[in-house]
Amino acid sequence: MGTRAGGRRTGPKCIAIVGPFASGKTTLLEAILARTGAIPRQNPVSSGNTVSDHSPEARAHAMSVEATFATTDFMGEQLTFVDCPGSIEFSFEAEPVLAACDLAVVVAEADEKKIPALQLIMRKLDDLGVPRLMFLNKVDKAISGVRDTLKMLQPASSVPLLLRQIPLRKDGVVIGSIDLALERAYIYREYAESEVAQIPSDDKARELEARFSMLETLADHDDQLMEQLLDEIEPPKDAIFDDLAADLRDGAVTPVLIGTAEKGNGVLRLLKTIRHDAPDVEATHKRLDAPDGNATVVQVMKTIHTAHGGKLSISRILSGQLADASELFLSNGATAKVSGIYRMLGKDQTKLTSAPAGDTVALGKMDEVTTGQTLSSVKGGIKPLVTLTPPQPVFAFALRPKERKDEVKMSAAIQRLAEEDPSLSVRHNQDSAETVLSGHGEMHLRVVRERLEGKNQIPVEGHPPAVPYRETIRKAAQQRGRHKKQSGGHGQFGDVVIEIKPLPRGSGFQFTDTITGGAVPKTYIQSVEAGVRDYLKSGPLGFPVVDVAVNLSDGSYHSVDSSDMAFQMAAKLAMKEGMAACSPVLLEPIMKVEIVTPSDATSRIIALIPQRRGQILGYDARPGWPGWDVVEATMPQAEIGDLIIELRSATAGVASYRASFDHMAELTGRLADEALNANGKAA
Repeated sequence: MGTRAGGRRTGPKCIAIVGPFASGKTTLLEAILARTGAIPRQNPVSSGNTVSDHSPEARAHAMSVEATFATTDFMGEQLTFVDCPGSIEFSFEAEPVLAACDLAVVVAEADEKKIPALQLIMRKLDDLGVPRLMFLNKVDKAISGVRDTLKMLQPASSVPLLLRQIPLRKDGVVIGSIDLALERAYIYREYAESEVAQIPSDDKARELEARFSMLETLADHDDQLMEQLLDEIEPPKDAIFDDLAADLRDGAVTPVLIGTAEKGNGVLRLLKTIRHDAPDVEATHKRLDAPDGNATVVQVMKTIHTAHGGKLSISRILSGQLADASELFLSNGATAKVSGIYRMLGKDQTKLTSAPAGDTVALGKMDEVTTGQTLSSVKGGIKPLVTLTPPQPVFAFALRPKERKDEVKMSAAIQRLAEEDPSLSVRHNQDSAETVLSGHGEMHLRVVRERLEGKNQIPVEGHPPAVPYRETIRKAAQQRGRHKKQSGGHGQFGDVVIEIKPLPRGSGFQFTDTITGGAVPKTYIQSVEAGVRDYLKSGPLGFPVVDVAVNLSDGSYHSVDSSDMAFQMAAKLAMKEGMAACSPVLLEPIMKVEIVTPSDATSRIIALIPQRRGQILGYDARPGWPGWDVVEATMPQAEIGDLIIELRSATAGVASYRASFDHMAELTGRLADEALNANGKAA
């Protein structure tokens, strides 16, 4: 025992700060930067003047909306901290960051309502294999004891939460902490280093009990320590610290430290734990399965566009040395030249000439590079180390500039925003001629719109995207269409008889002909089909027509005046008159919806589904997710637009859903009238 961890890891480290919304992540970052001297004082989040609040959107909504990078020095070592948003709507920001980080600090608090959000975060860390420790924040406001709090939080973690500190109280008020590994007390001083003290005699029994519990957990991975505990032999402190570091790096436990970030309490012990126990870039290099050797390998964690400096690719150097003006290869073999290397402290940048392995820096003007890509000095590039798969969008709106002259400008701005935020989906709806933005919640897209109007100075109008209604027919009809026009010289003549009949739902469109005796020459049959198809783009109700069969049964032609265009026109006339007699009916898309929700909210979710004309198919436990359910239902697409707002409201912001097209169903009555009126058609 005592050699498992292999000693302290030196060199630049990158640490992500993650946790549920409003758990105190930004406050903790401020406290860390103030304690290490990177900023002159700790600014409260309410001031709107923190390192993470450099965007107007973050200040306006009092929440982090993007990952913020800040590099500082502590006891001679360089640490880069990344404050990741806590809201589920911006959670994808953390994925490319976490992949290239050495360690995650999970900020949590004694709030049962936030356990599902904490579980989402811990599961993501499991999926990426990122070691983590927990900072139990706001201990001065907690009503329950820390050990009871850990029992409450443990279901969110797949590995044991290992308590390393317990609070020191006086008259019911938390005045400090007791370090269970050092067996030493620390008296808090606001915004200053704690005062070292002896453990009060009244707290000694409590400390011994908590310490033994910590050692028992460590002994699960150390046979020698287990033997010492069974023989009641006191293990050496250096061996205990070695076990703590080894188990953290292996992901076998999640050590828990306590404090109050708002007052700077517990921050120094957190920093010292990071310095001593955190893995380094070599471990991250190995976790990502990066190639061995002397090559420079760089992983892009975030893309930002600055007003004056242009595009910046914030990246982690996983191996090698990177100098300004270096040429790097993308995985597809393309090249990109580094035009500036910068150290980040929020929005502030410091120019560097080079950066070593482990450094987290911003690389300038690499226009070909996007978030999540892997760059290297290996000619032709190496395989990507990270695969980013954004979750399915759950909220959308259609956007257009208030002034037509801004259309090109808006398109370019949206492209830049999508480059900064890979979870933002942009598509052009051909049917409705709309630019549709899709994302992960109402706030997510509100921030996108605010950036368009604020940062890019483009006034825009937004509205819910058009629902892709269709129409079909209920009965069959036969109709003649004749197009005849004489205007000097060659005229125009086309004459067709068509039979229109409905098809089973989902059949699409079928065209046949039963022409005999050359009533319509073969060269014009294709023209008739083209005319029919053109008409079906917008039927009598104003929507594309589906599930219809059309047969060309008869007609006539003129040897001189007939033409391709004439028969197309004749077909359209026949369709226009014939479709009106076929009892056209509106169809709406019905979606299959899978909603994931904490189990304690399942009943509320089930209750709201019928309110949105949905039909519940069933629900069951979510596989591999204790305390979560999956609710399956069908629901009209028209009812899904703002569904996520209600789901999140019912589940403390954590529920989500996936939707896929299931079938088309008839829509009649008031809702059909509203859809037709909205489309400019009378019911």
